[in-house]
Amino acid sequence: MNHQTKIAMLAIIIALIMPARAASQGMPVYDNTNFISLAKSLIESAKQTSQLLKTVNFLKQQKENLEKVNSVVKQLKAVQEIAENNQRLFDIVRDDLREILNSPYIKPEEVNRISDSFNSIIENSLEDLDFIDQILSSDYLKMTDAERAAILKEKEMNSKEMVAEINQKTQRYRDIISFREMQDKINNRETDY
Repeated sequence: MNHQTKIAMLAIIIALIMPARAASQGMPVYDNTNFISLAKSLIESAKQTSQLLKTVNFLKQQKENLEKVNSVVKQLKAVQEIAENNQRLFDIVRDDLREILNSPYIKPEEVNRISDSFNSIIENSLEDLDFIDQILSSDYLKMTDAERAAILKEKEMNSKEMVAEINQKTQRYRDIISFREMQDKINNRETDY
């Protein structure tokens, strides 16, 4: 028996019993239409309350769904940012490293050291991508979406740091090249004395 039916039965019982008890106690007899009207009001109120509870449950469920979607959106944004940062890393290595290594002002013994420093950053980046792939493609130790999003955010910060580090290294080697080029021009200039 649901809540609405209980309320309706209670209202009908009140409507039927109340006038009989009132008459036996010497009280005036009331018109049953008022009690029937009250019973209908109670039934309608129960329906509205039931509908309101359904609405509250629906809204609660929608809030949970939005939180899940929000978590997924955060994960997607983090993954997109990581992918963009890795693309920047690869572009810098492909273009800028080649330019640095081809410079006549970089000594042959420096080529391996420069290459190794850039390669270590790229290797870290690739390891992070593998780890991210594992996180996204499996349950990875039954992580919640929030835990997964936190790890992805951390990896996003790592990828930003790698981009900053590789930009810093690139700028440092360009400054070295500029300095050596200027030094070469000064040392090899012709004097008009």
